[in-house]
Amino acid sequence: MAISSGVRDWLLDSDPSLRWQVERDLTGATPQVWQATRARVATEGFGAALLARQDPDGQWAGGAYFPGGFAESPEADAPGQPWVATTWTLKDLRDAGVDASVLHGTAEKLAANSRWEYEDLPYWDGEVDVCINAFTLATGAWLGVDMSALARWFVDHRLADGGWNCEAEEGRSTRSSFHSTLNAVRELLYYEQLTGDDSARDARHGGEEYLLRRRLLYRLSTGEPVGDFVHEFTYPHRYRYSALTALDHFRAVSLHEGSRPDPRLDDAVALVRGSRLPDGTWRQGAPLLGRSWVSVDAAEGAPSRWLTLFGTRVLDWWDATH
Repeated sequence: MAISSGVRDWLLDSDPSLRWQVERDLTGATPQVWQATRARVATEGFGAALLARQDPDGQWAGGAYFPGGFAESPEADAPGQPWVATTWTLKDLRDAGVDASVLHGTAEKLAANSRWEYEDLPYWDGEVDVCINAFTLATGAWLGVDMSALARWFVDHRLADGGWNCEAEEGRSTRSSFHSTLNAVRELLYYEQLTGDDSARDARHGGEEYLLRRRLLYRLSTGEPVGDFVHEFTYPHRYRYSALTALDHFRAVSLHEGSRPDPRLDDAVALVRGSRLPDGTWRQGAPLLGRSWVSVDAAEGAPSRWLTLFGTRVLDWWDATH
């Protein structure tokens, strides 16, 4: 799906964290061009702002998943949650394309100084929440930590229906969740791409099959839509599932494994295509509430550069094989 020159220029007129992906995925820029733009993420704009907020002990906001002292603060009673603590900031930096070498020494500092709010567990060991463990697995691998033990956790904790659920470890659910399963398979793929360790690939494929059997949109039991969240496209998506985020993952799987798109993605592709505005952009949905270090994308209702990147590259990938 060709984009207009106006949309292309609008996408390129952006923070380096977005621009390098536009150059790589949409404009056909050479590796030398997009890699040079990617190198700027650590020194300009969004990436530089996050790096400047790091605490001397290696953390951000004094905490692992929540800011230090969060449970006793007025913020704990506010809607949403803050997105400024260590796990979220590292995920943002990783997604932005920051080179891990910029964070030299951070992995060691976190091993020494950061503990999970859940039972004071060591940071790189993970805890019991599958989404938290997924983010930790990928980020640890990015920073050069041996995360193979945590990768095995996903194999051992997959549910009988094929996916994962953040509530399973507390006994509150025995059924998989769209949100948890997508977070798990996305970060397992990233871990495999980075390390070459494919020991959890079968588990990842099982989670992907869980989503594919439901065509990314529907309840398996009734065939009804699983919820409004599937078509609520927002960036940053943090942990929340949408058809667009899921399709972007299956695009990455196809490119990594050299596989053709699964035909069961067709309904989700139609949903994404139908959400595209006449000018070739996608509109920002309602953002997840909570404090963040910096504003990343457009206000609710405005055209979103990030969603336009994702939507365009998903449709380009799909249409190229159909």
